[in-house]
Amino acid sequence: MAEPRPSNQRVNTRPKPSAVVFAKHVAKLARFYRDVAGMEEIHADTSHVVLDGGHFQLVVHNIPPKIAASIEITGPPRIRDSIPIKICLPVLNIHDARILAATLGGKVGAKKDEWQARGFTACDGYDPEGNVFQVRESAP
Repeated sequence: MAEPRPSNQRVNTRPKPSAVVFAKHVAKLARFYRDVAGMEEIHADTSHVVLDGGHFQLVVHNIPPKIAASIEITGPPRIRDSIPIKICLPVLNIHDARILAATLGGKVGAKKDEWQARGFTACDGYDPEGNVFQVRESAP
Protein backbone atom coordinates (compact mmCIF):
# COMPACT_ATOMS: atom_id res chain seq x y z
CA MET A 1 0.00 0.00 0.00
CA ALA A 2 1.32 3.44 -0.94
CA GLU A 3 2.17 5.84 1.83
CA PRO A 4 -0.06 8.89 2.12
CA ARG A 5 1.25 11.97 0.33
CA PRO A 6 2.19 14.84 2.66
CA SER A 7 -0.39 17.64 2.41
CA ASN A 8 2.24 20.07 1.10
CA GLN A 9 2.95 17.98 -2.03
CA ARG A 10 0.77 18.63 -5.05
CA VAL A 11 -0.22 16.06 -7.62
CA ASN A 12 0.52 17.24 -11.16
CA THR A 13 -2.92 17.81 -12.66
CA ARG A 14 -1.66 20.17 -15.33
CA PRO A 15 -3.71 19.73 -18.52
CA LYS A 16 -2.08 18.71 -21.79
CA PRO A 17 -1.31 21.35 -24.41
CA SER A 18 -4.21 21.56 -26.84
CA ALA A 19 -5.74 23.51 -29.67
CA VAL A 20 -9.35 24.07 -30.68
CA VAL A 21 -10.58 23.96 -34.27
CA PHE A 22 -14.07 25.34 -34.80
CA ALA A 23 -16.06 23.35 -37.34
CA LYS A 24 -19.36 23.45 -39.16
CA HIS A 25 -19.34 19.64 -39.42
CA VAL A 26 -17.77 18.45 -36.14
CA ALA A 27 -17.95 14.68 -36.72
CA LYS A 28 -16.48 14.92 -40.23
CA LEU A 29 -13.61 17.18 -39.16
CA ALA A 30 -12.90 15.08 -36.05
CA ARG A 31 -12.72 11.92 -38.17
CA PHE A 32 -10.36 13.70 -40.58
CA TYR A 33 -7.87 14.70 -37.87
CA ARG A 34 -8.27 11.41 -35.97
CA ASP A 35 -7.40 9.36 -39.03
CA VAL A 36 -4.79 11.60 -40.69
CA ALA A 37 -2.85 12.29 -37.47
CA GLY A 38 -3.48 8.89 -35.87
CA MET A 39 -5.14 10.40 -32.81
CA GLU A 40 -7.54 8.70 -30.39
CA GLU A 41 -11.04 10.02 -29.76
CA ILE A 42 -11.36 10.30 -25.98
CA HIS A 43 -14.57 12.31 -25.66
CA ALA A 44 -17.51 13.27 -27.83
CA ASP A 45 -20.79 15.04 -27.19
CA THR A 46 -23.18 17.20 -29.18
CA SER A 47 -20.86 20.22 -29.19
CA HIS A 48 -17.32 18.87 -29.49
CA VAL A 49 -14.93 15.96 -29.93
CA VAL A 50 -11.62 15.64 -28.08
CA LEU A 51 -8.76 13.85 -29.84
CA ASP A 52 -5.63 12.79 -28.00
CA GLY A 53 -2.23 12.37 -29.56
CA GLY A 54 -0.28 11.45 -26.43
CA HIS A 55 1.22 14.80 -25.43
CA PHE A 56 -1.31 17.00 -27.23
CA GLN A 57 -5.07 17.20 -27.58
CA LEU A 58 -7.10 18.60 -30.43
CA VAL A 59 -10.65 19.74 -29.69
CA VAL A 60 -13.01 19.97 -32.65
CA HIS A 61 -15.81 22.27 -31.50
CA ASN A 62 -19.03 23.22 -33.24
CA ILE A 63 -19.55 26.70 -34.62
CA PRO A 64 -22.72 28.13 -33.07
CA PRO A 65 -25.71 27.42 -35.37
CA LYS A 66 -26.51 31.10 -36.07
CA ILE A 67 -22.96 31.64 -37.33
CA ALA A 68 -22.66 28.23 -39.04
CA ALA A 69 -25.73 29.00 -41.17
CA SER A 70 -23.79 31.81 -42.86
CA ILE A 71 -20.73 29.65 -43.61
CA GLU A 72 -20.59 27.77 -46.88
CA ILE A 73 -18.24 24.81 -47.17
CA THR A 74 -17.46 24.23 -50.84
CA GLY A 75 -16.04 21.10 -52.44
CA PRO A 76 -13.08 21.34 -52.62
CA PRO A 77 -13.11 23.78 -49.72
CA ARG A 78 -12.00 27.39 -50.03
CA ILE A 79 -8.59 27.39 -48.32
CA ARG A 80 -8.41 29.69 -45.30
CA ASP A 81 -4.74 30.56 -45.62
CA SER A 82 -4.97 34.02 -44.05
CA ILE A 83 -5.71 32.66 -40.56
CA PRO A 84 -2.83 33.62 -38.23
CA ILE A 85 -2.31 30.14 -36.76
CA LYS A 86 -1.50 26.72 -38.19
CA ILE A 87 -1.68 23.41 -36.33
CA CYS A 88 1.33 21.12 -36.90
CA LEU A 89 0.69 17.44 -36.22
CA PRO A 90 3.14 14.53 -36.11
CA VAL A 91 2.43 11.58 -38.40
CA LEU A 92 4.29 8.32 -38.92
CA ASN A 93 4.39 8.80 -42.68
CA ILE A 94 3.52 11.86 -44.79
CA HIS A 95 2.77 9.71 -47.83
CA ASP A 96 0.09 7.77 -45.90
CA ALA A 97 -1.31 11.01 -44.43
CA ARG A 98 -1.56 12.40 -47.98
CA ILE A 99 -3.63 9.42 -49.13
CA LEU A 100 -5.91 9.50 -46.06
CA ALA A 101 -6.45 13.26 -46.30
CA ALA A 102 -7.57 12.95 -49.93
CA THR A 103 -10.08 10.20 -49.10
CA LEU A 104 -11.52 12.28 -46.22
CA GLY A 105 -12.10 15.51 -48.15
CA GLY A 106 -8.86 17.35 -47.44
CA LYS A 107 -5.39 17.45 -48.92
CA VAL A 108 -1.72 17.20 -47.98
CA GLY A 109 0.60 18.80 -50.52
CA ALA A 110 2.58 16.84 -53.08
CA LYS A 111 5.97 15.23 -52.38
CA LYS A 112 7.62 18.18 -54.15
CA ASP A 113 6.10 20.51 -51.52
CA GLU A 114 7.79 18.78 -48.56
CA TRP A 115 10.75 20.34 -46.76
CA GLN A 116 13.08 19.42 -43.91
CA ALA A 117 13.98 21.32 -40.75
CA ARG A 118 15.22 20.50 -37.24
CA GLY A 119 15.02 16.72 -37.62
CA PHE A 120 11.67 16.42 -39.37
CA THR A 121 10.12 16.49 -42.83
CA ALA A 122 6.99 18.66 -43.16
CA CYS A 123 4.22 19.36 -45.62
CA ASP A 124 1.22 21.69 -45.47
CA GLY A 125 -2.32 20.74 -46.31
CA TYR A 126 -5.92 21.66 -45.64
CA ASP A 127 -8.83 19.94 -43.94
CA PRO A 128 -12.35 19.41 -45.35
CA GLU A 129 -13.41 22.89 -44.16
CA GLY A 130 -10.38 24.66 -45.66
CA ASN A 131 -8.29 25.11 -42.49
CA VAL A 132 -4.57 24.96 -43.23
CA PHE A 133 -2.54 22.49 -41.16
CA GLN A 134 0.86 20.83 -41.37
CA VAL A 135 1.97 17.22 -40.98
CA ARG A 136 5.46 16.33 -39.79
CA GLU A 137 7.35 13.05 -39.79
CA SER A 138 10.75 12.33 -38.29
CA ALA A 139 13.49 12.88 -40.87
CA PRO A 140 15.51 9.82 -41.84
